[in-house]
Amino acid sequence: MQTRDDYFLSGAVRLRYRDEGRGMPVVFIHGWTVDLDVWDPQAAAFARSMRVVRLDRRGFGMSGGVPDLAADCDDLRALLDHLGIERAALVGASQGARVALAFAAREPGRLISIVLDGPPDEIGSQGASGDEGFSIDEFRRLVRESGVDAFRRAWRDNPLMKLHSADAGARTLLDSMLARYPAKDLQEPAPGPAMRLPAAALGEIAMPVLIVNGQFDTSTRLRAGERLARLLPHAERVLVPDAGHLPNLDNPVAYNDAIGSFLQRQSRAAA
Repeated sequence: MQTRDDYFLSGAVRLRYRDEGRGMPVVFIHGWTVDLDVWDPQAAAFARSMRVVRLDRRGFGMSGGVPDLAADCDDLRALLDHLGIERAALVGASQGARVALAFAAREPGRLISIVLDGPPDEIGSQGASGDEGFSIDEFRRLVRESGVDAFRRAWRDNPLMKLHSADAGARTLLDSMLARYPAKDLQEPAPGPAMRLPAAALGEIAMPVLIVNGQFDTSTRLRAGERLARLLPHAERVLVPDAGHLPNLDNPVAYNDAIGSFLQRQSRAAA
């Protein structure tokens, strides 16, 4: 089983990925300030029966470039082409759910199904609202005035980063990824606008979709999950018990059971 880091070029940008296991390809797309290591509990479980592909999105982890949601779909397509994968399932978490949803609208023929984990409330919005308590502009100012470490301390206390699990390994993993986050998107000129999908476009996504939230996710994200479940024609929804916005770390057993059952069903249907 391949477990080492590999790299490929998307345009002129060098991106890190891992490719493990055999079977139906499943590509995992991480959210903001973390990287492909966030999927360690899923890779360990699913690589026994599936081909698990993880990507550091541009500007995150060990990948080059500056974060750019508008470029993420191109990078994802380049990764699939690089690996010779014709069709795959996608699992996107938080900001990564935007990427998965945009890719589903843009290239439906490349996908078997998608999992949207803790998707944002306003698809295409670059900031947060409601009980999530932050704005990108405020964080950019914090980095400019006090440095990246000040941002990391503030962000670690945000509800979206709170772990409900007492597992020390999960906390160490999360802290190590945050320490690696280079905050290029908070220091460079603001990237282009995020992808925006109107309700009509959501209604045209014909593939099966699983929407996941942790039981204790923010109310903003819980409402987003409910909204998407209504707008997407072939969506089902699950709440992971005893988990917040990072349910794959808070309760990996329940999370893996939920998305694993969905992915296996869609794999059999697509065969």
